[in-house]
Amino acid sequence: MYRIALTFFLLLAATRTIAQSRYTVSGTLTDKKNGETLIGATIYVLGSGGGSATNAYGFYSITLPAGKYHLLFRMVGFKADTVEIDLRNNLKLNQSLIENAQGLNEVVISAKKKDDNVHEARIGMEKLSVSRVAKIPVIFGEKDILKTAQLLPGIKSAGEGSSGFFVRGGGADQNLILLDEAPVYNASHLLGFFSTFNSDALKDVTILKGNSPAQYGGRLSSVLDVKMKDGSNQNYNGSAGIGLISSRASFEGPISKDRGSFIVSGRRTYIDLFLKLSPDNKENTLYFYDLNAKANYRISDKSRLFFSGYTGQDVLGIGKSFAVNWGNKTATFRWAYEVSPRLFSNASFIFSDYNYKMNFGSSNSTSRLNSKIQDLNVKEELTWYPNDRNTVKFGFNVIRHNLVPTRLTGRDSAEVAKKGRNSYESAVFINNTWKATEKLSLDYGLRLSAYSLLGGDTYRIFEKGIQKDSVVLAPGRLGKTYLNPEPRLQANYNIDESSSVKAGYARNTQHLHLLSNSTSASPTDQWFGDSYTIKPEISDQFSLGYARNFNNSKYQMSVEVYYKSLQNQIDYKDGADISTSRDVESELLFGSGRAYGAEFLIKKTQGKLTGWIGYTLAKTERQINGINNNRWYNARQDRTHDISVVGVYELSSKWSLSGLWIYGTGNAVTLPRGKYQVGGQSVFVYTYRNGDRLPAYHRLDLGATYTRKKKNGHEVSWNFSLYNAYGRENPYTLSFEDSKSDPTKTVIKQTTLFRWIPSVTYNFKF
Repeated sequence: MYRIALTFFLLLAATRTIAQSRYTVSGTLTDKKNGETLIGATIYVLGSGGGSATNAYGFYSITLPAGKYHLLFRMVGFKADTVEIDLRNNLKLNQSLIENAQGLNEVVISAKKKDDNVHEARIGMEKLSVSRVAKIPVIFGEKDILKTAQLLPGIKSAGEGSSGFFVRGGGADQNLILLDEAPVYNASHLLGFFSTFNSDALKDVTILKGNSPAQYGGRLSSVLDVKMKDGSNQNYNGSAGIGLISSRASFEGPISKDRGSFIVSGRRTYIDLFLKLSPDNKENTLYFYDLNAKANYRISDKSRLFFSGYTGQDVLGIGKSFAVNWGNKTATFRWAYEVSPRLFSNASFIFSDYNYKMNFGSSNSTSRLNSKIQDLNVKEELTWYPNDRNTVKFGFNVIRHNLVPTRLTGRDSAEVAKKGRNSYESAVFINNTWKATEKLSLDYGLRLSAYSLLGGDTYRIFEKGIQKDSVVLAPGRLGKTYLNPEPRLQANYNIDESSSVKAGYARNTQHLHLLSNSTSASPTDQWFGDSYTIKPEISDQFSLGYARNFNNSKYQMSVEVYYKSLQNQIDYKDGADISTSRDVESELLFGSGRAYGAEFLIKKTQGKLTGWIGYTLAKTERQINGINNNRWYNARQDRTHDISVVGVYELSSKWSLSGLWIYGTGNAVTLPRGKYQVGGQSVFVYTYRNGDRLPAYHRLDLGATYTRKKKNGHEVSWNFSLYNAYGRENPYTLSFEDSKSDPTKTVIKQTTLFRWIPSVTYNFKF
């Protein structure tokens, strides 16, 4: 630990002392059309090799010796602009860029500039272009960033129609999903067929596959950082879309021109309206809705306030005998303040809530099942630009969790009294991005995380499912605290202008854990925090990559390999009973894990035909005493092969065609190896955990988009898509039952969710 700290501060000391003859030019970069801040735009100092990039709020800062310079401002999809400055004092320079009227044929995976994949220090990072997601064919024609992310190497779908995903061998709960810095604990609608993210409200989407900077933490496998649009501060405008099962609408405009703006975006399905057309389904309900809203106001040239919120709810009911609803709520209040030309502050106050409620039974006897997780979060992040070669981020984060595990109540069932558990999750962090030489860039940091139990509940201590002791904490009293250092290091070395090698190491710690019986997202999944029995999950990931561009970056290729070791992994013991167990912790076992693999990606980024081919070769295993005779076994997210082929062809200025084909090794499952009779009923015998496979999954999706711009500048478009074009009957589940003709034989029945799903969506802007 001392060596890590010493190395870190020696590297930090590498920042050069700022001489009195050096001055700083800083400002904010925006879209001239609507005032939206531009994230990740690049600013070059021509002739010097120096430069900077805008942060999440469009702010940049460059420190240079006194003199005259030409600054080049660049952003994908915008016309580059050059400004001459005479730097004799600190200079404030806000700049706006004009959108390229002809647009760019970038693919969904985009970069700040065409060769960033080579020169960027970050390894395992991808950015999604929201504007291009609409042209990728998806289920029910609903554009979805999570479905698109699952087409990238190293990111695997959790199952047919699911918005859950696995990254580099991690579970679905090991992904940190942020919406304007607020954690989203269940990012799915309709049991996973849609994600909670309405693409019309989004501006920037970044996914980090385990090698995240020190300001991110709390999950082992990935960070999905989603940022909402700010809204236009120039003109009022809107957009809407009408599909077969859902519609959406957005409206934005200035609060005060050039100073503040807002955006409101909503979406709702109307499957319930079709159900009412059938006499047998009149009393059934099935729909979801979500609403995004954001507002910002510039108090001064240095200070700006933001408020963003999200609410979404799913409602499912079968007559009066069964009803379930679940949903997320988030709210983020942020104060962005320019302390000095070299120091930028972002203070955030964040609220997040996820809950579900289920009622079932007859009118005379109703049982209720409910659970929730609620966070109050305070975060301060400071960005310091000491010189043109270093960008330092540091700060702290404190979250108060309130977790209420599944509670069952009802007239005919004994009440399972489970109190909510409170805890504090906190961290301090520092991270530096250092351009060490013209060829070598480093990104390194240290995060110190802590998780403290709070009183108000009884913590039972189990060992191999047997209670050994218990601890009673009075309300407000601090209990056990887990403290973990998390060093991070990434490096990029440019072999030449078109190729580079990358390497990275990251330790991540996770204090919240999801217990689930299904591979896809379910509203009854339970979140638990660390306890005296459950310890923090820890991962150490090593990555190595090679990137190369061809033909002036028209073609891009990358290869990355990784190895991840995992500690304190959680799984159910054989025959676990989580529905009636007094304490679910008694049904858990703990052990180690490992995940390793190789990811290949080839992209075509320019021309009428754009797209990519991705391939992942991977292995994910667990070793837990008490499971599979204490030997290594496949984790349920283990899949050996994953292939994705994505293409978009611009047929004309009005028509574009798209298609994707995916292939994946069948999910790891546990199938029966035999059966015996008890009282005339067959009892199936299961042996090796996840020792079998479902058949391989593959399908072809096709799409076409027609776009027409009207004379008044408004735009209308039609999107047509066909999901599973060749009607592949992919298995969702397998069930086993006795043959009716011969009970000694077993019949396997396969459940398939979808064959062909055509869809059409009408979109318009006003």
